[in-house]
Amino acid sequence: MPQPDDSGLIRSIRKWDLVAVTVNGVIGAGIFGLPSKVYGIAGNYSLPLFLLCAVFATMIVLCFAEVGSRFDETGGPYLYTRVAFGSVPGFAVGWLIWIARLTAFAANTSIMLSYLALFWPGINVGLARAGVVCGVTVALALINVFGVRDVAVTTNILAVGKLTPLTILVLAGLFYVNPHSFSFGPPPTASAFSNAMLLLVYAYTGFEMAVIPGAEITNPRRNVPTAIFIGIGVVAVFYVLIQVVCIGTLPSLSASNRPLADAASRFLGVPGAALLSAGAVVSILGNLNVVMLSASRLPFAMAERGELPRILALVNERFRTPHVAILLTAAIMGALTLSGTFLYAVTVSTLSRLVVYAGTCASLPVLRNRAGAPPAAFRVPGGMFIWIVVLALTAWLLWNTTWREVRDTAIAGMIGLIFYALCRKPAMSRSWTHRITKAGSKNA
Repeated sequence: MPQPDDSGLIRSIRKWDLVAVTVNGVIGAGIFGLPSKVYGIAGNYSLPLFLLCAVFATMIVLCFAEVGSRFDETGGPYLYTRVAFGSVPGFAVGWLIWIARLTAFAANTSIMLSYLALFWPGINVGLARAGVVCGVTVALALINVFGVRDVAVTTNILAVGKLTPLTILVLAGLFYVNPHSFSFGPPPTASAFSNAMLLLVYAYTGFEMAVIPGAEITNPRRNVPTAIFIGIGVVAVFYVLIQVVCIGTLPSLSASNRPLADAASRFLGVPGAALLSAGAVVSILGNLNVVMLSASRLPFAMAERGELPRILALVNERFRTPHVAILLTAAIMGALTLSGTFLYAVTVSTLSRLVVYAGTCASLPVLRNRAGAPPAAFRVPGGMFIWIVVLALTAWLLWNTTWREVRDTAIAGMIGLIFYALCRKPAMSRSWTHRITKAGSKNA
């Protein structure tokens, strides 16, 4: 049995578990509606756009791979930004990730209920809805409390469960693709291109959740880069092939609300449509499981460093999990889902992802040039060029965000900084030493 490290957590997430975490983190509900939305904007040009965004996502992953290969602790982008730029920027990134994960859990749970309603009408209203929300939230919270190995096994099962119907769709659909459906007309306008890119970039996000539970990953400095590369590669292959099948088999693609199910019904009949709808439920459940894992580790990591109440850094002596942080996170997730108030705050999720990417990518040159920084187990070939390209594209995406997203994210950040200021008061803080690597490099 793995022994706990200095934080009290156990390293039980292996490389292939981490690949499943990456796949579940990226593939959620979006792909089940994305093909028609992007096609409606860019037509057949949506196919090369899927490939272009896969390249962009891979560039971001390369930055995460190098920066992540320097650390073996919990926190992910929060930790990277903190070490590179200081505790206040680090806390702001960690807080925004946590808020984004809370609202994402609530939003995706509601989407999952809408798919379940296709099989059990009435399950998305009243007491039935409340029962499912509570049941799913409590079940995922308990899995996290009972041990990170249980989380990994559940993640693996759900990854297989979500990829199986998608594999059937692709393998069967490729035989029915009409080659004449891929003729290209005039290219999309600059505005349409921008809107399609924004949709697709966000469809590739979520891989960052795989790096957050660093203290529970076996040999994270080696396994994190490998796992997120493999994971994003699997996602890119599925996304492109799914779009090929949807374009080639569904003439009315742009008008479809459930393009994968509608495409499957054309060559697999009603059972095929039912399979893809059920696959959507499993896919979302796998995503929720990963969201619970990553979100609950953020308050734990921040509490370890005295930036949130120290009680959140407690580790269960039997299960070696941050049980207080898990239960608090789950309680807020359930309450947001039941109340529906997440609908206002969900815009924070969009902008916070860009802040997270910008913070991590900007950390790359800082850590490369800082004397005494933890050494990288992986270095990005042409790293500075990739860093510049990623930051430029991230800046472009930030430019295309709305005033409401900026406002809501700023409000969420200010609330977090109030907690930070309170918890950093001398009367409430304790002396602590933060490890960066086993070699004993100190946190900046």
